[in-house]
Amino acid sequence: MSSLSIESVSMRFDLPDGGHVQALKDVSLDIAKGELLSVLGPSGCGKSTLLNIVAGFLAATDGQVTLNGKPVNGPGAERGMVFQKGALFEWMSVRRNVEFGPRMKGMPETERNTIVENLLDTVGLRAFKDKAVYELSGGMQQRVALARCLANDPDVILMDEPLGALDALTREKMQGLVLDLWKKTGKTIILITHSVDEALLLGERLIVMAPRPGRIHREYRLPFADRAATADLRTVKEDPDFGNTKKEILGMIWEMEEEIMSGGDK
Repeated sequence: MSSLSIESVSMRFDLPDGGHVQALKDVSLDIAKGELLSVLGPSGCGKSTLLNIVAGFLAATDGQVTLNGKPVNGPGAERGMVFQKGALFEWMSVRRNVEFGPRMKGMPETERNTIVENLLDTVGLRAFKDKAVYELSGGMQQRVALARCLANDPDVILMDEPLGALDALTREKMQGLVLDLWKKTGKTIILITHSVDEALLLGERLIVMAPRPGRIHREYRLPFADRAATADLRTVKEDPDFGNTKKEILGMIWEMEEEIMSGGDK
């Protein structure tokens, strides 16, 4: 049985002038425990809206989301979110940011410290634990955001363009870290991205969404995430199958963008 189920979810935003925007229409998706799902599509296809509904930040107009058989009616610790910008407490130290969730839960200090030290080791930031967040680079801040998310031990990690603002080299290193964490923790991960390369590399399952209204257009089962977890990422991207799938998806998204620009979207 799937741990996360999205059942006929639709989202409509009403506008002040009496009009409306149908952001999502009848989206259904079952995501198995421990699955790494990447979601791709042109701007305006509802990727982030769908993620925010799963997170409980938005309530769907129709349909429902359930996690482990229980309906999602709002934010919860069983769903952790990593944003494009870390949404960290910049004035706090790295350690204080990572321990924030467990401390709010009333976890004993000794237990908190053990969790924090282990996670800082995992993301390679032990030497920076007493630094203020504002002193860190963008890539380091995203490592803190990942560690803070994991400190709450969520069932599902939701990632909304978490690497989009990073330079190419840092982004590649962070992609490797995401794969490493996925394999080590067995967490269910949903990753939203605009990068076709990243979606192919980090998704053992990939969903391409079509816009207006947002809906699932195509689904892929891919071998690249499993390979990249134990091999050099650049080597994996040199695989002819990777290149062919990338070309196919780029063509698909380009056609959607052309329809949007011409006003011919449905």
